[in-house]
Amino acid sequence: MNTPQNKSPAPDRAALAALAFLTLVWGYNWVVMKVALQYTAPFPFAAARSVGGGLCLLLVLVLARKPLRLRHPWRTLLLGLLQTSLFIGLVCWSLVEGGAGKSAVLAYTMPFWVILLAPFFLGEHLRGAQWFAVLLAFLGLLLIFSPWHRAPDFMSGCIALGAGIAWGLSVLVAKKIPVADRWELLSLTGWQMLMGAVPLLAVAWLVPGRPVEWTWPYIAALVYNIIPGNALAWALWLFVVGRLTATMSGLASLATPVVGVLCGWWQLGERPTGAVSAGMLLVLLALGLLSLAAPRKA
Repeated sequence: MNTPQNKSPAPDRAALAALAFLTLVWGYNWVVMKVALQYTAPFPFAAARSVGGGLCLLLVLVLARKPLRLRHPWRTLLLGLLQTSLFIGLVCWSLVEGGAGKSAVLAYTMPFWVILLAPFFLGEHLRGAQWFAVLLAFLGLLLIFSPWHRAPDFMSGCIALGAGIAWGLSVLVAKKIPVADRWELLSLTGWQMLMGAVPLLAVAWLVPGRPVEWTWPYIAALVYNIIPGNALAWALWLFVVGRLTATMSGLASLATPVVGVLCGWWQLGERPTGAVSAGMLLVLLALGLLSLAAPRKA
């Protein structure tokens, strides 16, 4: 009886380490995507990074001589439509007119949609101080969004908010897809990317846009999005979702938009206002309270 109890914290540490890595990779990727969209239209870029990421993961399976077969094709298709078609497509669209930092924060309203729906779909409930952490995080995001000001990038903000809703729904779907091992996780991630890329390719074909300028900054941004920002990151994200509760993984990932805001300020000159700065501090405080109030169970 004692042995399982002693080993139980290990999955938590692995998932939290993966989440810390994702925070840095995805946080900076908002700047990378903003740079890439200076040389192409949003939907061709979204399709290219999704196809490239999916093929990379399936190639790993082929080289490792692991099966490519999917056990849950319809759930994988639904995951791809939500996590790749809608989330990635809307994120790239929002970055055309909006700032990298603000779009990152609005897309990361995902945890609140997860929290709203998790009691009905997953039976997960927040308790005690976690509710106060949710309130602080919500107030922080409200300050960053500042809906009482009709900003020029208001429509871009709404699109980014829609991306957050789509991502939240994908978390609930991912929790319902059983994964036996890491190889099946790679297969699920790769196939959902390729399935989700099909609608993006269709939109890129049907909606006229600027042609791709194959400059070195664009190529570097595309490679970053395909390998660390997409293939590796989404595999790790599904690993995190499988190891942590949906509410814990969702709320802890709120650190990523803070990184996005700071990187946008540093590299793109998108200096946050006083309200945005106050909002980031509230988000960080909420994360601290959440970690203290989180259950020890894996």
